[in-house]
Amino acid sequence: MRLSFLGATGMVTGSSYLLETGEQKYLIDCGMFQGSKAITSLNNRPFLFDPASVDGVLLTHSHIDHSGLLPKLCKAGFKGPIYCTKVTAELCGIMLPDSAHIQQFDAEIANRKGQRAGKKPVEPLYTVDDACLCLQQFSSVWYNKELELSPELKVKFRDAGHILGSSMLEIWVTENNQTSKIVFSGDLGQPNQPIIKDPTIIEAADYVVVESTYGNRSHAPEDPVELLGQYVRETVKKGGNVIIPAFAVGRTQTLLYHLHNLLEAGKIPDIPVIIDSPLAISATSVFTRNIQEYDQEAFQMMFEMHDNPLTLPQLRVTKTAEESRELNKLDQPAIIISASGMADAGRILHHLKHNLWRPESTVLFAGYQAQGSLGRRLVEGAKKVKIMGEEISVKATIHNMEGFSAHADQRQLLEWLEHIKEKPANVFIVHGEPEMSEPFARLLNEKFQWATCVPKFGDTAVINGRQCRMIAGEVEMYEPELLQLREYMAEVEHELVGYRQRLEAMIVGKTLKWPDLMRRMDKIRTFVRKNLNGQ
Repeated sequence: MRLSFLGATGMVTGSSYLLETGEQKYLIDCGMFQGSKAITSLNNRPFLFDPASVDGVLLTHSHIDHSGLLPKLCKAGFKGPIYCTKVTAELCGIMLPDSAHIQQFDAEIANRKGQRAGKKPVEPLYTVDDACLCLQQFSSVWYNKELELSPELKVKFRDAGHILGSSMLEIWVTENNQTSKIVFSGDLGQPNQPIIKDPTIIEAADYVVVESTYGNRSHAPEDPVELLGQYVRETVKKGGNVIIPAFAVGRTQTLLYHLHNLLEAGKIPDIPVIIDSPLAISATSVFTRNIQEYDQEAFQMMFEMHDNPLTLPQLRVTKTAEESRELNKLDQPAIIISASGMADAGRILHHLKHNLWRPESTVLFAGYQAQGSLGRRLVEGAKKVKIMGEEISVKATIHNMEGFSAHADQRQLLEWLEHIKEKPANVFIVHGEPEMSEPFARLLNEKFQWATCVPKFGDTAVINGRQCRMIAGEVEMYEPELLQLREYMAEVEHELVGYRQRLEAMIVGKTLKWPDLMRRMDKIRTFVRKNLNGQ
């Protein structure tokens, strides 16, 4: 069999893996690339396989970085079933048309500008009609029930504990009278999340494909719920707003649950809590309809205490753009939860534009911020950012509460893997930036003496029983212009080392005075900043 890694390699988005065995081809996830322009440009590339030749898709969960290119896949000729859990199918029913609307809107804006500049028109990745046609190919499966795709290929969907409906996959492949078991972790959730059940324990695997979003660090030891209450109280005291960029599916519902409990315990003041995301509103409805998937605590709240954990008396929702704009005129502090979670698009940009410059306001991030995203720049301490063409000073308080992440951290990943009793033939580390995935691979090798591999985009594992060899991909991950920029910047960095050594020698030799050097260097830094900020 062959397993090709076609996304979520060297980054946390674009999840996609092609499993080929005999005459069969199955795609595990078909996710959208998210982040910087260089990364999102990957969405426009043709698939590295013929979509019409794929027999089916095994979808781990509904997040767009796992499902977002499914309409494009179907549009390109894929006619097979898309297997996933019932809740994942329902969530994709709202998320994929929403994604399509964004593609069409972005294309319309680009064409308006392009027409004035004499550029050729651009087409959206897919339309709302494409997304709706794609949804007709979804086929719901039950957790823990074996699905026989063929006599040689069987799969079980197991609860990944990431978001409602999320799955890890156990896949059994029989070739040459021997069966190999491959486990895909999907996005592995943290144990003890509200509403969501804990990740399923897997005790045997010949091969493991495991995520590594937080493979090189652990979440902060502080209780994120207590911190949330503290930050809300501090901001209200200053008279500002609490702005929370949150993913519409999963993170928004988790925050509602915690705000519900904080309010009932009297730990936060009774101020408006506003969900400003039509997608999040619809997703919350899906959560409310599927209480059979809740963990025991949330289930008891609903049925024994008759208390809906996703509602608050002061909760407001804004569906229209006009209602969203009116929030900028609030005359009292409020908690505004809006998408996207990485602050790259959507209504959250308007709230950041109106609150980042206010020292009395607070921006709370509640999950992973990918490279190139506005959220990443803010949590890394940017003093100025450009939002919708306008430069905004960052004077609001910024906090990143990783404890609310729906992803397991390093310790939790290790605890999950420790349950695998027999040594796997190989463990493939995916869904992580290099500073996370590569140290995690070394850690597994040192701790368990497991063979590990961090695949690159386009790499293929050729598997025969417990024997595995890697074939390097023949495609470049990034656009040529980005590769050229990186090469150029590497040259500049090399030259800077030489310049620093020469300057140090001049300072030591007293041929250049420190105040004179600082004045010159400040002029250079000011020139660079001015020119970069002007782009």
